[in-house]
Amino acid sequence: MTDERLDQILKQALAPEISDREIRIHRRRKDKMKQIGRIGKVAAAVIVVALIGTLGLGYFNPVLAAKIPLIGKIFEKVEDNITYSGDYTDQGIVLTNEDSAGNLDTSEYSASDKGITLTASEVFCDGYSVFLTVNIEAEEADFTHIPEHYTGVNVAENRTAAGFYIDGTWSVDGSSPEWLDNTFEGEVIDSHTFAGMLKVNLAEKLAGSGQLSLNVSGFGYDDDRMLDSEEISASHRTDGSWNLVIPFEVNATDVKTIEVGEQKGNITLEDVVISPYQVIVHATTPGEQRELTDDRRQKLLSEDPDLTDAEMFEILGWSYEPCQTICFDQNGEMLYSDMEMPGRAGFAVQRKEIKTLYVYIFDNFDDWMQMEQEGMNSSAADRAIIFKEIQVE
Repeated sequence: MTDERLDQILKQALAPEISDREIRIHRRRKDKMKQIGRIGKVAAAVIVVALIGTLGLGYFNPVLAAKIPLIGKIFEKVEDNITYSGDYTDQGIVLTNEDSAGNLDTSEYSASDKGITLTASEVFCDGYSVFLTVNIEAEEADFTHIPEHYTGVNVAENRTAAGFYIDGTWSVDGSSPEWLDNTFEGEVIDSHTFAGMLKVNLAEKLAGSGQLSLNVSGFGYDDDRMLDSEEISASHRTDGSWNLVIPFEVNATDVKTIEVGEQKGNITLEDVVISPYQVIVHATTPGEQRELTDDRRQKLLSEDPDLTDAEMFEILGWSYEPCQTICFDQNGEMLYSDMEMPGRAGFAVQRKEIKTLYVYIFDNFDDWMQMEQEGMNSSAADRAIIFKEIQVE
């Protein structure tokens, strides 16, 4: 995608209007924020713009925060504003508890290095993703300048969360390690404390129980005081080693898989998964069916950790025919598009009760963009390669 096209998307998609200065800052940050190919295109633009703005963050008094038990209750703390928001009450397994004096009842799920302590709090798995809440403490840090990003479909919803970059690898039950390209998303509690959630998407559907191995090699966060610097992304970065093994149980009670199997042109809509916090659309194209093995993927990522799957296909000389997906519920409300990768498009439910799902799949980004801006009544709907109305209930 050209800089000019990205500028156009940024300027057209968001409110308030984006200044040329903000566009220039975004360009300087583009190497770090190569999320356009990994997460929803406009959602990524929203994140970029919100990160470079100061939205008036509010914090607890540090003294009071120390007296309020937080670890073991982070889902409750952040569930309203994170992208994958919803009611997590009685859903997650509590790993670590904290009393009013800040004492933990176990240190099994904590790791410390370079003055930073990472503590796992709760975990939930719907069989397709692992949702892990964590507490990050750093005595020498000042987290109060971490900017917030939008997490709702519309800026007017005023839903925002802070973000914490993370580097390293993860694996489940001894599988080949996958690179972490995720972000902890949550809330700054005080100058030394951040509470948030990490969502890890599993390569294959799981059942029963498992273990998530999290091997973190670096943390970083933005600073709203550095808007004029050449590189503000992860301007506060610490390299080290934080290793955790997290047990989890798959809770598929409210998870529905609806088989579709509809093919139009080169695209096949395989199925749709609806869980309490996400909708997953599985669709494949001929290019995506080429086998990009873990070993091959890791070799390419070792040379450039920011490569997207499309870029890997290009390097390998394989054909890659990407598609773009958009979903609406029975009320015509668009679902937040947070991730699209080969074979899988992810959407946040955000407390919506989905009875009917309307799925549109495009092979042209401009058509997808038009519909994202205009909604279900857009003329671009007629240009979708696949349209499917799915009854959920």
